[in-house]
Amino acid sequence: MIQVSESASKKIVDMMKEDGFDAANDYVRVGVKSGGCSGLSYDLTFDKHIGENDKVFEDNNIKIAVEKKSFLYLAGTILEFSGGLNGKGFVFNNPNASRTCGCGESFSL
Repeated sequence: MIQVSESASKKIVDMMKEDGFDAANDYVRVGVKSGGCSGLSYDLTFDKHIGENDKVFEDNNIKIAVEKKSFLYLAGTILEFSGGLNGKGFVFNNPNASRTCGCGESFSL
């Protein structure tokens, strides 16, 4: 499962509205792709549809779609939103990552 913190949930709902999506019906697509300074990077988008290879979760009123291949890297991850002095953005607290880069946008296993 992938969890969504309360702060991330509020930000996601706002961003979805701005982009023409509805958090009650649409999905946050979380994935992993090759790249970044640590080898793998996170991918976060909005989607109106789920695919046959997607795992679907709901936490804090956010529907999350993850392709099964990416889920292997993301199981147990908590998606948070940080608005502090060190920068603003989504933070992936991934228990599977053995190393992360300084910006927190890429990781390795």
